[in-house]
Amino acid sequence: MKNLQGLSAFVEAADAGTLTAAAARLDVTPAAVSKGVARLEQQLGVRLFNRSTRRLALTEEGRRFLADARAALRQLDAAVEGVSQAAATPR
Repeated sequence: MKNLQGLSAFVEAADAGTLTAAAARLDVTPAAVSKGVARLEQQLGVRLFNRSTRRLALTEEGRRFLADARAALRQLDAAVEGVSQAAATPR
């Protein structure tokens, strides 16, 4: 789970197109999104975004990784939802 923040930051930034918009969606600071993505890039050993002062553009590696990252987050959300529903069901 140590990459969860970076993974979420990456997917939101890719969807939003800017770190600021991603930060607003995640209710964190733009610096937190930037650091999360930077840590993820460092761990993966690839650059996921080409950054400019106003825009983010996915690199080829970023485009390939995005689909897998989205799927992983969806699967995690489904697992959390399943456990939450099971816990709410009276026995």
